[in-house]
Amino acid sequence: MQDPSAFLAALPLDTRVVVRRRVPDGFSDSLGDLVARDGTTCTVRTRRGDDVVLLADITAARAVPPAPPRRAPRRAGTPGNP
Repeated sequence: MQDPSAFLAALPLDTRVVVRRRVPDGFSDSLGDLVARDGTTCTVRTRRGDDVVLLADITAARAVPPAPPRRAPRRAGTPGNP
């Protein structure tokens, strides 16, 4: 199995990824586009903003398919939405 940090280093920027890392109370995932990386961190652009992750904390990483298109909001007065 490949080291997650080495895997992320080999990916092109703007690849959609999920990165799992250790946090004090367990694990946390970041899902989004890999937008930056250096010798100690990688940055994942999530829906909530940029998440800078220490490479030393990463336990798993993988590329994932592009996000599906967002649905249009429902309008009042349409069938099924009074």
